[in-house]
Amino acid sequence: MSTKKYNPITPSLRYRISNSFAEITTNVPEKSLLAPNRRSGGRNQKGEMTMRYIGGGHKKQYRIIDFKRNKFDIPATVKSIEYDPNRSAFIALVVYKDGEKKYIISPEGLKVGQEIVSGQSVQPEVGNTLPLANMPLGSVIHNIELQPGKGASICRSAGTFAQLSGKDGKYVNVKLPSGEARQILGTCLATIGTVSNSDHSLTIRGKAGASRWKGRRPRTRPVVMNPVDHPMGGGEGRASGGHPRSRKGIPSKGYKTRTKNKASNKYIISRAKK
Repeated sequence: MSTKKYNPITPSLRYRISNSFAEITTNVPEKSLLAPNRRSGGRNQKGEMTMRYIGGGHKKQYRIIDFKRNKFDIPATVKSIEYDPNRSAFIALVVYKDGEKKYIISPEGLKVGQEIVSGQSVQPEVGNTLPLANMPLGSVIHNIELQPGKGASICRSAGTFAQLSGKDGKYVNVKLPSGEARQILGTCLATIGTVSNSDHSLTIRGKAGASRWKGRRPRTRPVVMNPVDHPMGGGEGRASGGHPRSRKGIPSKGYKTRTKNKASNKYIISRAKK
């Protein structure tokens, strides 16, 4: 995994750092695994703007990803590593022995031609999926389920991973990327390895137009608004705007928004580091 710098032949290229896409093996997606991805432009059914700063951007199709990995004990061969415009991680096209094709989140180090498999007692190797209870302690994992059979919901973005730190009855202790340690049912599935494209956070767009390509319009800073538009607006001259807060007045730093009596609180061993 590596990044790419540019010769500054234009002002925008001077600071731009992009992905080299060295791992990508094809730029033609699998047609049977594509779905429409329509944009709203931040408008509702009446055409009224209800979400600001959204609009434009390149057209793109959604890649249907298999987050469940529930084809047990059927080996699959990796056919290609591909770019997905809908997520930060790369995806891999795998073909099962029975001929079915599926996209999965590609882990770091997965190669074309490699065989992966899901199951109760498969080897804990990169790309393989198995229940948390059957993994050795210290395993580096991603694509973690929170409810058995629901599909992966944790550690899916580029470069993320969690670590299995202990076992306690029917639960296992997992340390998440945020620093939070929590208990998850041992019957939940997870995939061995770290999510690909770990250098995604090092990229720099270099110009405002690159954000427009992503469908993000320029954002107005709250401190330059009027008091009627934002709690941080108004004041004579360049006022600081007061304590950082949202448009609805909710503080943005240090304010806890998690429900105190949330059902899953009992599974959290230690909170995320601040």
